[in-house]
Amino acid sequence: MWYQNILETIGHTPMVELNQLAKHVPCKILAKLEAFNPGGSVKDRIGTAMIEAAEKSGHLGPGGVVVEATSGNTGAGVVLAAKIKGYRCIFTVTEKVSQEKQDFLTAFGAELVLCPKDVEPDDPRSYYSVAKDLASQIPKAVYLNQYYNDANVQAHYFSTGPEIWQQTDGQVTHFFATASTGGTISGTAQYLKEKNENIQVIGVDPYGSSYYKYFHEGIVDPSEVYSYLIEGAGKEYLAGNMHMELLNDYTRATDKEAMHMTRQLSQEEAIFAGQSSGLALAGALHWLEQNANKINSNSLVVVLLPDSGMKYISKTFNDDWMKSHQLL
Repeated sequence: MWYQNILETIGHTPMVELNQLAKHVPCKILAKLEAFNPGGSVKDRIGTAMIEAAEKSGHLGPGGVVVEATSGNTGAGVVLAAKIKGYRCIFTVTEKVSQEKQDFLTAFGAELVLCPKDVEPDDPRSYYSVAKDLASQIPKAVYLNQYYNDANVQAHYFSTGPEIWQQTDGQVTHFFATASTGGTISGTAQYLKEKNENIQVIGVDPYGSSYYKYFHEGIVDPSEVYSYLIEGAGKEYLAGNMHMELLNDYTRATDKEAMHMTRQLSQEEAIFAGQSSGLALAGALHWLEQNANKINSNSLVVVLLPDSGMKYISKTFNDDWMKSHQLL
């Protein structure tokens, strides 16, 4: 058996039980390894979905140009689909994005526009604003806007959720995931809760993001929104695809905790994952320790690990970079 093209290999990623890092937790923890997607992350699922939605709506056709603001992983998923379908890609990225991610995108012929980090979303220099402007100026261009594109949520409702349900034989009791656009956690949560409303869905946020406070207090507090090192997780505002009503709780972890957990995944479990993966697991372990009365030996926890460590060789896995940010 073979596939007709690389897009058909997206999804059906494996789940692996954690044996070392979860020794102190009285239940099984399974890691869903999204790095097994061809573009190396969970965002491969939404790249194809958003492009096909744009085609179906008539906004994208022959000679079309795909424009997107990305921290790297969504761009990877989009450019894979665009290459197969024959579209030009222009991505706006911030200076925070690792060199590995930038090089990955240009390897597929994508054009990158580098934008400053830590500016307000509505600032004309922000990567959101620049992407919108480019799409409005370039003929046959479409701005996918993953933060408000419902195809993002639907991709996970129809793939990630069903996979987790099937791989655990419907025994999953807790699902942990980080969130930025909100598509992964919202779409997966919607499916799982339709199967079993008692499944607990817990978001994991980095310090400096707005989601943790918004979940618990219903506000975005500017005093608690600040720059952090982790890529691809958290947001300074509430994205349109972030459906808080589907979540049961929210926890968080620091840059240092996330980076160290990322390294521990490779050293103790032989799982080479990225920064947001370390964040997801660090947050999950925090929550499970703090809520020991809510779990037992029959609990089955799934933690989604979004991407590969290959995208952070120059950062998390580089001692000089870690030391320069007081992380070692």
